[in-house]
Amino acid sequence: MNKTLLARASARLGPQLSLGLGLIALAVLLALPLLHLLPADNSWQVSAYTLTLVGKILCYAIVALALDLVWGYAGLLSLGHGLFFALGGYAMGMYLMRQSAGEGLPAFMQFLSWSQLPWYWSGTQSFLWTLCLVVLAPGLLALVFGFFAFRSRIKGVYFSIMTQALTFAAMLLFFRNETGFGGNNGFTDFKRILGFDITAQGTRAVLFLATVTLLLGSLYLGWKLARSKFGRVLTALRDAENRLMFCGYDPRGYKLFIWVLSAVLCGLAGALYVPQVGIINPSEMSPTNSIEAAIWVALGGRGTLIGPLLGAGLVNGMKSWFTVAFPEYWLFALGLLFILVTLLLPAGVIGLLKRKAQ
Repeated sequence: MNKTLLARASARLGPQLSLGLGLIALAVLLALPLLHLLPADNSWQVSAYTLTLVGKILCYAIVALALDLVWGYAGLLSLGHGLFFALGGYAMGMYLMRQSAGEGLPAFMQFLSWSQLPWYWSGTQSFLWTLCLVVLAPGLLALVFGFFAFRSRIKGVYFSIMTQALTFAAMLLFFRNETGFGGNNGFTDFKRILGFDITAQGTRAVLFLATVTLLLGSLYLGWKLARSKFGRVLTALRDAENRLMFCGYDPRGYKLFIWVLSAVLCGLAGALYVPQVGIINPSEMSPTNSIEAAIWVALGGRGTLIGPLLGAGLVNGMKSWFTVAFPEYWLFALGLLFILVTLLLPAGVIGLLKRKAQ
């Protein structure tokens, strides 16, 4: 009898506790940019380094959430989401480079003795057109790739390998100087965004708040989709695709929609990442980065939305410390972490917390 009452109390307190912790986390995130605006001699001031680091992790959290939509709900393990993230970043980087160059050519084009901008740089001096590129570049690529992949009924490990091959091919392409994307160095040395100094305290605070807003909007959108009929169909698609087809559903449209939506969210995250971190280069397309994103989702708990956010925060917090203390061992630690999660925490951190609460 006591166990039954305890279980009922835990079931009631669980959502309330989660909501309380979420509100506390949100309050802390909203306080960080305000504390950053304090004078430098104030002991409460949050440094530019701390604000940039947390902003970067929040961008990665959006990527983790986007990957959870396709992997946790639709069962599509993508090892190429780093490509969509980088495309959004490059689109924003083109605008920032044009802002720095003024009426002239970007510095790397002058170094290569180019006489004019490539055609695909047209309009990148406009912030509105840049926002369109941030959405269209990853969205159209995902649409074309997904259309042919899902039409061919490619799934499972074959789908994962194809996404990894896609991002690796794009990385090799962007490394070339003649493609007009800065080659190995990529884009850096940004000066202004929308006419404001990109390193100013106010600009950093606004970019951070924009990242928090995008994260909350993405989380709300994912929550609404998961609770809708569309989300239930996605879950059925993940668990028993053949049975779903037998019931009269065509899984291709559902897969394509969530795949493109996930790519667009990654592109938006990349667009906010670049002005905060101050650089974008082809290494962001490295297959290792996409594999890391899968580890974030697996560690936090796929199919939970909140779990991947925790996973992104935990892994990137570890990475920030590890790459300073033991930089040569980080990849080994990451591989060990993935093995331990697979063997000991198949439901991730969220699954562990749920078991403890029962």
